[in-house]
Amino acid sequence: ESGSVGFVFQEPTLLPWASVFENVWLPLRLRGVSRNVAASRIAEVLARVRLNGFENAVPRELSGGMKMRVSIARALVTGPRLLLMDEPFAALDEITRFRLNNDLLSLWEQERFTVIFVTHSVFESVFLSNRIVVMAARPGRVFREVEVGAGYPRDEAFRTSPEYAALCRETSDVLGAAMNAGGGHGGD
Repeated sequence: ESGSVGFVFQEPTLLPWASVFENVWLPLRLRGVSRNVAASRIAEVLARVRLNGFENAVPRELSGGMKMRVSIARALVTGPRLLLMDEPFAALDEITRFRLNNDLLSLWEQERFTVIFVTHSVFESVFLSNRIVVMAARPGRVFREVEVGAGYPRDEAFRTSPEYAALCRETSDVLGAAMNAGGGHGGD
């Protein structure tokens, strides 16, 4: 049975004593799925997030980006139709963040699950999204939506295109208006 919702936190939230395999197995194990039955699904998901060969590694042996990919694999292993991601790449360097943005789009293109992705990065929101919801602060509410009409797949050429620049500018303008309307609290 497919899980209906997967969640990726801001921090990887991995079990430090457990291997990559065991961390990804956790949601299946909680559903009573044995290690042997889960093994092929886990191998498939680890390959999709480019972690094949790291099944026996523990979190302290992994980079920040690899830990986040383990968290993504764990969220995807149940086959969710909705993936909630709370600033999953915020603490990563730009190169790793770009790679994981590309990886996430690739996974989305294969699986076509719905993603609600929280980010404070205008650039990331435009690159990943087909719709951006800008929130106003205190009380939190939808301020405005920005439609991102750019097609998929998106790649590095899109990141340097005039269309991307215009969408980033539009989103930045809406974000600025939201900050002004909400008393200028910004990302609080």
